[in-house]
Amino acid sequence: MKGLDTIFIGVAWPYANGPLHIGQVAGCYYPPDIFARYHRMKGNRVLMVSGSDMHGTPVTVKAEEEGVTPKEIAERYHAMNTQSLKDLGVRFDVFESTEHEVHIEVVKNLFLRLHENGYIYEKEMTLPYCSQCDKYLPDRYVEGVCPHCEYENARGDQCEECGKLLEPEQLIKPRCKRCGEEPKPVTRTHLFFKLSAFEETLKEYVKDKDYWRAHVVNFTRNWLEQGLKDRPISRDIDWGIDIPLEGYDDKKIYVWFEAFMGYLTMVHVWARQQGDPEKWREFWQNPEARHYYFLGKDNVPFHTIFWPAVILGVDDDLNLPYNVPANAFMRFGGEQFSKSRGVSLALKDLLEEYDADALRYYLAVIMPENRDADFSLREFVEKNNNELVATYGNFVHRALSFTQKNFGQIPEEGEVGDLEKKAFEEIKKCVSEVGQYLEKCEFKRGIKRAMELARFGNQYIDTKAPWSQIKEDKGACGTTLHTSLHIARALSIIMTPYMPHASQKLWEMLGEEGEVSEAGWDDAVGPPKAGFELEPPQPLFKKLEDIEMETDKPDFPEEMKLLDLRIGKITAVFDHPNADKLIIMKVDLGDEERDLVAGLKEHYSKEELVDKFIVVVCNLKPARLRGIESKGMLLAASGTATAGGAAAGGTTTDGGAAAGGDATDSGAAAEDEPVVSILQPDGEVVPGERILGTEGKGQLSFPDFQKLGLEIGAEGPAEFISSDGQRAVLKTEKAVMVPDKVVKTGAKIR
Repeated sequence: MKGLDTIFIGVAWPYANGPLHIGQVAGCYYPPDIFARYHRMKGNRVLMVSGSDMHGTPVTVKAEEEGVTPKEIAERYHAMNTQSLKDLGVRFDVFESTEHEVHIEVVKNLFLRLHENGYIYEKEMTLPYCSQCDKYLPDRYVEGVCPHCEYENARGDQCEECGKLLEPEQLIKPRCKRCGEEPKPVTRTHLFFKLSAFEETLKEYVKDKDYWRAHVVNFTRNWLEQGLKDRPISRDIDWGIDIPLEGYDDKKIYVWFEAFMGYLTMVHVWARQQGDPEKWREFWQNPEARHYYFLGKDNVPFHTIFWPAVILGVDDDLNLPYNVPANAFMRFGGEQFSKSRGVSLALKDLLEEYDADALRYYLAVIMPENRDADFSLREFVEKNNNELVATYGNFVHRALSFTQKNFGQIPEEGEVGDLEKKAFEEIKKCVSEVGQYLEKCEFKRGIKRAMELARFGNQYIDTKAPWSQIKEDKGACGTTLHTSLHIARALSIIMTPYMPHASQKLWEMLGEEGEVSEAGWDDAVGPPKAGFELEPPQPLFKKLEDIEMETDKPDFPEEMKLLDLRIGKITAVFDHPNADKLIIMKVDLGDEERDLVAGLKEHYSKEELVDKFIVVVCNLKPARLRGIESKGMLLAASGTATAGGAAAGGTTTDGGAAAGGDATDSGAAAEDEPVVSILQPDGEVVPGERILGTEGKGQLSFPDFQKLGLEIGAEGPAEFISSDGQRAVLKTEKAVMVPDKVVKTGAKIR
């Protein structure tokens, strides 16, 4: 990306049917703001656009529930969400709506262009009709059981649980969302988009996209390999954009076909705001411009297949997506955030209680870039108090308050020693490395690297001990404080993409002028303004009170408490003296070491197992296996490999692939090949750490253990399934348990 200077950022359009929830923000509204702020500071030309989807069926559903018009609902939530994003600090160049006159105009023009080019045609299709309501039902008005994951409340267009796109007729036990009656199939004539015409071109397009996130490129390639089918682009509904052809007065343009056109229409809006209607070409017909799209993983095919197909069909030399850094889901208490499912923490409500930058920091730290993440209000408080306040805020306050009290101004830099030289090198290294992470949309790694500089600052102050220096050598003390404020100044710039409000506050306390967001990224290596008179500093962040919320307590199945599952670390592996297929492992469980016997010799080498973190059933009755006592059992999934060596999640760090990432040579298996895959944590753990929800109420016999349901869930992590179907992910406070080799969903764990 060296030398890149023109970047277009398209952000998924939220339905204007309710307040934005924090899951949506973490998924696709906060990440592009980090990315855009960084590139603006690099001096690149950036245009970031989005808006409210006012024509989606969720808007009409909400309107019917409240007995008002769709327009009233859409305008209400468009205004609310626009303000919430501003309050969070998300800066769009354009954030309008699908009701904007320019959007409607450009969408109709694109429609006509595709029609002229032969990619829109008429065809009969079967639609669900509700005799009770006397209406043809749009897909979102039909609910039922998902044929893929058996989620009971899947919609007629998509299952929110597994993310698969659907048609109403695919649902099991379909029902009308309005009245609950089973709809009947009827035949209607509609317009279709010839998506199949672009299959080979799109396969060629994604060939070199290995720099995309693994779950995005794998999902896209699998879609293409299954073959593309033409899709309907008109629907029987009153709310939406008119079809610009004669004879279709009773239909509107299907919202899926219209909404992503907003990425282009909003640039037309921007160009007209600039007073030059042709200025849109600078971003859309400039081969040097790179297009990035930020969205949730359930939106991937619309941005990697459908939208590129429309761009190709328009045939106007428009730029195709360069990267689609889609995030996984943010969950709350193990459930996916969803307005339609009532699992929500509204952004506007959180911003009434907490500072925007505190939320931005926590969301960056737990961002679901490659696998689902859990939002916990309790963890939010802990991260704020123990990291943001105690590390970053503490360092800045220590440096500024001691300097102000003893010097009154930023002192000159005197003679520097090895530690000062090391500090300067650490600043340069941090600026470079955080920048590299942000270039690649690795926002979690970026914030963690930035926090390392704050920790270095604290260590530097502790080592130099200015409270002692001031008594012995005030000049040396001045150099220490100058260097400390040099680090603080660097942090004010490095942290700007993540926490712009606190960065501006620190920037001003250091005597810098203007907006920190207008400072150059590489200017972070510059020194503080020696001689600037300091005011008594104000804390950058506020400590939060501990939170006790009923909704924040994980709801684990009662049966799960029978298990005592803990993290173990394998310290040594030996051949079993009396069995060819068995091995003996010594396992560190924190406060004890146990011997475990397992039949893994055909599946793992000794070298692969030593130092590996595993999950141990600690309350299983000891058993003698061919003369050797085993005091517990490690958990492993037994099933078959997935197609292409990938499942839903991210890539493991030890050479295998967990759900959702690329399988490496050591972790891959041919599709349907039998696989034994050890469960391992995908984050930080310590030996002896307990899996949440397990208490180990008494010893379990092996037959009793076998009655308990454990399997690989739809999103990749291991899950406990109670007898009544309740599910809970196996996890610790900081890590989720995943298979270390790729294995199909539903694989049993034993």
